[in-house]
Amino acid sequence: MELLDAPISPKEVQARLDTLAARHRRAGNAGIELLNLIGGQAEGLLDRLPPALRAGLATRTDAALRAAMAAAQGSRGVVGQRPGWMTRALSTTMGGFGGVGGLPTALIELPLTVTVLLRAIQDAAVDAGFDPAEPAVQYDCIQVFSVAGPLDHDDGADTGFLGTRLTVTGPALNALISRVAPRLAAVLGQKLAAQTVPVLGAAAGAATNYVYTGYYQQMAQVHFGLRRLAIEADMPHDEVLGAFRQRIAGPPAAASGR
Repeated sequence: MELLDAPISPKEVQARLDTLAARHRRAGNAGIELLNLIGGQAEGLLDRLPPALRAGLATRTDAALRAAMAAAQGSRGVVGQRPGWMTRALSTTMGGFGGVGGLPTALIELPLTVTVLLRAIQDAAVDAGFDPAEPAVQYDCIQVFSVAGPLDHDDGADTGFLGTRLTVTGPALNALISRVAPRLAAVLGQKLAAQTVPVLGAAAGAATNYVYTGYYQQMAQVHFGLRRLAIEADMPHDEVLGAFRQRIAGPPAAASGR
């Protein structure tokens, strides 16, 4: 009979927390890089969008998330686990094509990008040893979208997504999507606005997708890395999360992540 591994040592727990905190900081810094690339203030980008589109963006995002749930999971039977760079390259190419025709093509590309982002999050779950076909893991994957977006650099305010999830049922998942959609809509609205910039729309679309995919890949690695750490350390998840919050709230640790 195979025996369960002993819990990892406290020293290993500290080292892995340091690695995850470093990954979290790298993800946040990606938003600053994008702001420097597209110039100006992120909030001002939304003014480029037609008022009717701004008003309906949360509804579009909600629908895109629900469609992505089925599409991303279904794609796993066709295209297996892929390296992160491959997913990021696909997303970047899609963003470029989405920006070629301005807003009309960007709107067509938007739900495809949401699907690719969700697939990237699912891949991170698999890397950590979780099955994205399980309802609890599907819930966690959607939760990753509730973090501060790539244009919202805030190391202290975006850790709520790491908390203990509710009992996972169909209604609970639907309620989560309804809560996540408005916040993700604000992030995607900035992406759409960047793609409407004359001449530079394709470059902006490629750049935003590149950064967005990297950001959510990193945050998914943090999310599922903490869940795996709690299991392997035989510690309550809330305790692991508390130690993680202390690290990202304080100065960068000397140790660096991979």
